[in-house]
Amino acid sequence: MTPAEAQRLAREKNLDLVEVAPGARPPVCRIMDYGKYRYDQSKKERQSRKNQRVTKIKEVKMSPKIDVNDFGVRVKRAAEFLQKGYKVKATVRFRGREIVHSDIGRRLIEDLARHVGEYGSMQDPPKVEGRNMSTIIAPRE
Repeated sequence: MTPAEAQRLAREKNLDLVEVAPGARPPVCRIMDYGKYRYDQSKKERQSRKNQRVTKIKEVKMSPKIDVNDFGVRVKRAAEFLQKGYKVKATVRFRGREIVHSDIGRRLIEDLARHVGEYGSMQDPPKVEGRNMSTIIAPRE
């Protein structure tokens, strides 16, 4: 079918002639209601955006000198966050010369991850960023 015939056919049906694949030889065209097509596309896009789930991160902060009971509170809060579907950022803040004992911070984070193990797992090992050591614990699916 020649382009002129296709255009005439589209006009007769009150539709648009839309070029689908311009790179093909010969170019591929389609007869359709372009306005309705654009509307359907935007509707699908809105629907897919609505179904997207934004992951939020909640943070649990500790220090190397944390007491046993305070640590228990942090474990409880982290477990609650993971049950609700949030990711948890476990952070240990070092002050002064505490940074020399980064192994204590690493142990704290690993203990926290072990205690909340049934609700989530550590994504990557703890890493030091300035005076903080942190890792992300993701909820189990």
